[in-house]
Amino acid sequence: MTASTSGESDHPHFLLTAAGQRLAARGTAATFVDPHAAAAALRAGTAPAVVGALPFDLADPAALTVPEHFGDVPASAGGAAAELPTLTQTAQHPAPAEHVDRVRRAIALIDDSDLQKVVLARAVDFEADAPLDPLAVAAALEQRDLEGNAFAVDLAAAGDAHRGRWLVGSSPEILVGRMGNTVFCHPFAGTATSPEGLLDSEKDREEHAYVVDEIASALAPLCAELDVPAAPSVTRAGPVWHLGTKIEGRLADPATSALDLALALHPTPAVCGFPRRTAARAIADIEGERGFYAGAVGWTAANGDGHWRVSIRCAELDGARLRAYAGGGIVGASDPQAELAETRNKLRTVLGPFRLTETARS
Repeated sequence: MTASTSGESDHPHFLLTAAGQRLAARGTAATFVDPHAAAAALRAGTAPAVVGALPFDLADPAALTVPEHFGDVPASAGGAAAELPTLTQTAQHPAPAEHVDRVRRAIALIDDSDLQKVVLARAVDFEADAPLDPLAVAAALEQRDLEGNAFAVDLAAAGDAHRGRWLVGSSPEILVGRMGNTVFCHPFAGTATSPEGLLDSEKDREEHAYVVDEIASALAPLCAELDVPAAPSVTRAGPVWHLGTKIEGRLADPATSALDLALALHPTPAVCGFPRRTAARAIADIEGERGFYAGAVGWTAANGDGHWRVSIRCAELDGARLRAYAGGGIVGASDPQAELAETRNKLRTVLGPFRLTETARS
């Protein structure tokens, strides 16, 4: 833990609008790069709340803070979100053709090893004609989202390399929430541009089953009761539809906090794959480092209650630069071109407020 003397700021360094709440944090009393240390501080009663972002790889530094002020905030006054700068696409990581090749490589690994599912992502870079305001981007995403989901997290708590960078997005996926002794998750896996046929898709049902089974296995030792529906339902998330399963349980130990639960679950097969270690190695080999994409954003209070969302449908902002991310789950039956199209459809969420889509290039 690192103490801070930054004092109160007029602007939040954390904003999460989800589950009918709009929560913001201002001022920084302390920071954590180790999420397990943050969880220990909550248990010890030395942190009244912890907010921020977890990286995809928990060996990397987290961006967690103990805020000086944390609570509900009203919706932005004035109705419409502020006009956003104009973006120009500058790069793709990797180029679309290479992403297709990476998907083929992943399918070959699935055929030749114990790997059953792996999530591969790509990114697209943009340059704005003026500095980007992370909170304005989050407000625009909130207004566009059917459920009003949006987040903005200042990543400076992760260290000097992240100073000036923000993670901003609109995630439909609940990693885990806790309210009293009740635990809830709503994992998504399996994606289409329309709901028709999604429940009947063998490929998407297989992809989804890995996620649900792994989450249930992780929660079972922590819960006295656990309700896992036998079949998923179809949920809309902006421009795409997902298979989703609402999981609910009752904690065996009320001392288990929402952050403890997030650390027990993350990364799920929805953003990593199955088996987890094999998939993580494949991601490191094929894709490289992800940073905070496919991590988690959220909060936990001193009483253990909290809410953490998977950091997808998001972008990293740094001054006038924006890097947007999207990925998809690969199984043996995946079609490489369809997987590329899925990433383009998912990018529409974070690029929507800019009235922009990815420009197709080689």
